Formats: sequence, C-alpha cells, structure tokens
Amino acid sequence: MMNSDKERKDKVGAGRPTSAFTRIERVPPLLMLLYLAMVGITVLFVILLAAYIQTRTLNGLPTGAHPLPRYFSLSTIVLLVSSYTLSQARRIYSSDDIRSLSRCLGATLLLGSIFAGLQVLGWRELMNQGIFFTGEASGTYIYLISALHVAHLLGGMLLLLALMLRSMHASRDAVRSLVFIRDPYRHRQLRMLNIYWHFIDALWVALFAVFLFLY
Repeated sequence: MMNSDKERKDKVGAGRPTSAFTRIERVPPLLMLLYLAMVGITVLFVILLAAYIQTRTLNGLPTGAHPLPRYFSLSTIVLLVSSYTLSQARRIYSSDDIRSLSRCLGATLLLGSIFAGLQVLGWRELMNQGIFFTGEASGTYIYLISALHVAHLLGGMLLLLALMLRSMHASRDAVRSLVFIRDPYRHRQLRMLNIYWHFIDALWVALFAVFLFLY
C-alpha cells in the first residue's frame, strides 16, 4: 500500500513541469561558466560595435569610400569551413574513431590558424588604404574589434590543441582509446568546444556583416 502511494506521488511529480531554476542547477558548472563568458563576450562586442557605428555617424564618414579588405571575406569562408569540420568531430567521437577525431581536430586547428593569418593580412590591407590604428577613430575600432575576436578565437584554439593532443595520445593504445571514449569529461570538453567555436564563428559573421554595410 505504501509503495503504491509512493508510486502515485512519483507519477504526479513526474508530470509537473521542471522549473527554470531546476534546469539551471542541472547544468554542469564548467558549461555554466562558458555560457556566462559568452554573454560577457557578446556584451563587449555589442558595445564596441555601437561605438564604431556612432563614430562613423558623428564624423559623417561615407560608406564605400574604401573596399572592405578581401582577406576579411576569405577569412570568413575559412572560419565557416572550420565550424563544419568541428561539427563532424562529435559524430566521429560517437563512432569511437579516435584517429579520425584527431585528424578532424587538427584540420579545425589548421583552419583557425589560417583565419588568424588572414586577419593579419586584412590589417595590412587597411594600412595600404591609409587606415591606421592610430588614425581615424572608426579605423581604430576595426583593428580593435578584429584583434579582440582573434584573441577569443585563440582561446578556443588552445582548448582544441589540448584535446587534439590527448586524442592523439589515446589513439596509440587500445586501452587508452577505450578510456578516452568512455570518459564523460572528454565528451563534455568536445561539446563545450563545439558550442564556443560555433559562437565565435557566428560572432564574426555578425561583425563582418556590419563592416560590409558600414565600412
């Protein structure tokens, strides 16, 4: 009889909607820190973009006076491709293929490095147009926004490098490979890396769109 009452209570409780606070409590601490960091990064770039737009408006600078650096366009394509390669990593991880996972992470790391290099070439292109970091305030904001984005991308690349090296080490031994695949912390690391990388990707696409229409 007591068991029957308990079962009925469990069923009643199971039917109740989970509160927002309960869902938040279930989020792992590291994942919660990542979400908070992403909110902070978004606020930072929104402020910088607002300052950039206001500066251009107050100075009455015409749009289209200079072409947007072509290397910024190329870097956008490279970053989008890197998001695709990293999205394949979770599928590969689920198939227990550590060697392919290492190659996938390595390809993403390479694409991230190419993106950073193209950004630097974009800065050189700006200099050739006569736009310098210490010149017009609007030009300063372009350098600053681009450099800060690259800096945040480098943070993701460090985590990517660490995970790639661990997967390469694990792939050399069957036992280590099994431990790596079954480790929930490695799965969480890969999930967090995907979330952060796609966020940085989307952030740059938004920044690039603003530069494209207001530069």
